[in-house]
This record gives sequence, C-alpha cells and structure tokens, in this order.
Amino acid sequence: MSLESFIRDYGYLAVFVGTFLEGETILLMAGFAAQRGYLSLPEVMAVAFLGSFAGDQLYFHLGRRHGSALLERFPSLRERTETVRRLLLRFHTPLIPALRFVYGMRVIGPMALGLSAVPSRRFLALNLAGAVLWAALVAGTGYFFGQALELLVRDLERFEAAVFGLMAAAGVMVWIVLRRRGKRQAH
Repeated sequence: MSLESFIRDYGYLAVFVGTFLEGETILLMAGFAAQRGYLSLPEVMAVAFLGSFAGDQLYFHLGRRHGSALLERFPSLRERTETVRRLLLRFHTPLIPALRFVYGMRVIGPMALGLSAVPSRRFLALNLAGAVLWAALVAGTGYFFGQALELLVRDLERFEAAVFGLMAAAGVMVWIVLRRRGKRQAH
C-alpha cells in the first residue's frame, strides 16, 4: 500500500480519532496532505471540528460527573486542574475556546471546566466556536506549510514520506518533552 492510498483510505478517520484525543500533529499532517491533494481541506476541517468538539464535550461531561473521582485516582492531574481553575477566574469566557490551543490541555482543560461552575450550555456554545476556529487554523497552518515547502523544494513529491515522518516525529518529541516536564512538576 502506497503512502498516497493509505492517506486516502484512512486519513479522515485518523483526523477524527486524533482530534478527538489531542490532535495538533495529526491535523497539521492532514492539512499538509490536503495541500498535496490527498485529502480535501474543507473536509479535513469539518472532520477535525467534529472530532475535537465531540471529544471536548465528552471530557467536560466526564469532569462534571466523575471529575472528583478521577482526581482521586490520578492525583497528577490535580495541578493542571488547579491551573485551569485559576485561569478561569481571571479570563472566564475567552479561556474556554482558548484552552484547546494550549498543548497538553485538550483533555484536562474541558475536564477541569466540567468540575467548575461553568454552565453546560455556555461550555457547549464556546466549545463550538473554539472547535471551528481551532480546526480551521491548525489545518490551514498544515496546508500553508505544504505550500511554503513546495516553493522551497522543487520536487516535493520525492520527499513527501520524509516530511510526513518528520512531522510525526516532531509531534511525538513534543509530546514526550511535555509529558516529562509535567511528571517532573508533579513531583
């Protein structure tokens, strides 16, 4: 199976699952794939919107129903939850859509908001707006990265697999660094 057929067959599913969980790296890669003609940019944005919106709604309601129990079971989440609570007191409305742009807060952010007094309908509306903006900006960044790279590299098609690999490796490296930093701060 070629890279092209793999992306065409599983790209949208990967975008949905990836954005449901975290998603920045997978969405950047999908934007790049759209620029290369393997996926449709509007469809990538729509799928990313659906995945990230659904994921954040789930995490919010998990926080609302089971947040205290989750904090008891995973005490390492407590510090980031407190950070979200402090920020919520200071920035309230703009914080809700902005949290999805903070790497490492995509899951704990909505969960912490579920533990707060933020009404469900308010979260739904602001999550909707944030998901639209996030999907368009991150996918668009991947798309424009592809355009810039195409201007710099004449025969970009020869290097596509390497570019996708480097993007994935960079995403994994950022995840590892942030995870280690979070574990050090928890101790």
